[in-house]
Amino acid sequence: MTGMSARRAQSRRLAEILRTETAGGLLLLVAAAVALGWANSPWAAGYARFGGLRVGPAAWHLDLTLAAWAADGLLAVFFFVAGLELKRELVAGDLRDPRRAVVPVAAAVGGMLVPALLFVAVNASAAGDLRGWAVPTATDIAFALAVLAVAGPRVPPALRTFLLTLAVVDDLLAILVIAVFYTTGLAVLPLLAAAVPLAAFAWLVRRGGRGTRWLLGPLAVAVWLLVHASGVHATVAGVLLAFAVPVDRTGGADPAARLEHRWRPVSAGLAVPVFAFFAAGVPLAGATSFAAALRDPVTLGVLAGLAVGKPVGVLAATWLAGRVTGSGRPAGLTRRDLAAAGVLSGIGFTVALLIAELAFGAGSAADDHARLAVLLASCVSAAGATVLLRVRRRPAPGSRAGAVQARAM
Repeated sequence: MTGMSARRAQSRRLAEILRTETAGGLLLLVAAAVALGWANSPWAAGYARFGGLRVGPAAWHLDLTLAAWAADGLLAVFFFVAGLELKRELVAGDLRDPRRAVVPVAAAVGGMLVPALLFVAVNASAAGDLRGWAVPTATDIAFALAVLAVAGPRVPPALRTFLLTLAVVDDLLAILVIAVFYTTGLAVLPLLAAAVPLAAFAWLVRRGGRGTRWLLGPLAVAVWLLVHASGVHATVAGVLLAFAVPVDRTGGADPAARLEHRWRPVSAGLAVPVFAFFAAGVPLAGATSFAAALRDPVTLGVLAGLAVGKPVGVLAATWLAGRVTGSGRPAGLTRRDLAAAGVLSGIGFTVALLIAELAFGAGSAADDHARLAVLLASCVSAAGATVLLRVRRRPAPGSRAGAVQARAM
């Protein structure tokens, strides 16, 4: 009994660690580094065979590769957790108040429009592939918040709130983009049928009885299977399930908070790192191939969109929204803070890699080049944000230098 209690205590401690943005971001980074190293090692063929291994019942059209299971299956858990967070923000958080939400929402929209336009401009001028216009529009919330937590532990809470709201809205828009622009061969009947287990899931989770909680898992799997069969990307099932969970604004038992608390370690510790492991293994194949990839308009468009378009779009939209509404900058944030948030939003890892695969097809040259650009842009954005955040907190509070810096901002 003592040993079982000790194991439970260790599991709880591990789960609490995985709920932090720092731990999730580090696992994501390690998984991507391992994949990149393996894909460019003498054992690269083993990495490709491992990702291409097929598992699942062929009769249900579920004989998917391990890489596809990571993108379609495990990543649905990530979108479920993101959807829960988004719904809580909409019902009980900053997005509930239009006056507080307008600036970060505008920042999210600007941070998607400008990168998409930059990608289109680069590829249209060079007769490139326009299908990847949405790749540089996505922000990786886990990675961005991890960089913020590590690089700027003393930044104001308002900056984290602003970035979180921006990234949550970004996730919602990315989900809509995937559902609308990257769905092929839509089968309406399975999609309509998914409403039945979804309604049952919503009813049971609102009812809240302990004796019926075991049914939530099978119902969620049924929703996922039907959405997958419809041709809509299966990760959308995670968002639908999340939006079916009620949010309690009275301070009582909150099903959304409870489920988010339970599933966040699974998302951060398993779903996202495993997806990153299968998605980030870009074969570089020598300096010549690397140089050729950097000349590809797809690579240049994604790089420009994430590293340049994101901060420009966020800053321009924030300024415009502040002028139009008369609200100015969000309270407690300087222009440098907003610039850091814009640069952080250029970390496009998880969802950007997913959109690249959907746009170009897994394993294609364009997909490899887009993934390489996402990795490079994410590293550049993380490094740039780190510099901005560390410069921000360099002067000591109350010092003359700090006062001068504050007036300058």
